[in-house]
Amino acid sequence: MVQAKVKWVDGMQFVGESDSGHAIVMDADKDAGGNNTGMRPTELLLIGLGGCTGMDVASVLRKKRQLLSGVETNIKGQKAQDYPQKFTEIEIEFVVTGKDLSEEAVKRAVELSMTKYCSVKATLEGTAKVSYRYRIVQE
Repeated sequence: MVQAKVKWVDGMQFVGESDSGHAIVMDADKDAGGNNTGMRPTELLLIGLGGCTGMDVASVLRKKRQLLSGVETNIKGQKAQDYPQKFTEIEIEFVVTGKDLSEEAVKRAVELSMTKYCSVKATLEGTAKVSYRYRIVQE
């Protein structure tokens, strides 16, 4: 079981701590009563998705013995206008950098993450349409 604790600090600032002992600050902008001292929870959701799927892609490519030097995920999310303003569409662009990277290996790594491995993406299924693409940068 994964556990986390989120504590209110002041204003709209909260600190979240995971059971692994890591912490992150969340806050709202000044218009919403915050001081803009941390990320928004919705930003963290996108970052969590990018981290989850990026780790999958890096892991698969390393196992395929690809000469990987970088994986970047660029994520954009479109939220509904009405509350609860959930994400309706999310786009992920994978930028995979390395030497002599196989396009087939990159394509397969991305597909495996999106269809099998990434638990964050699986959690979002049925809530937001998640689309993705990849770009290879050969060094």
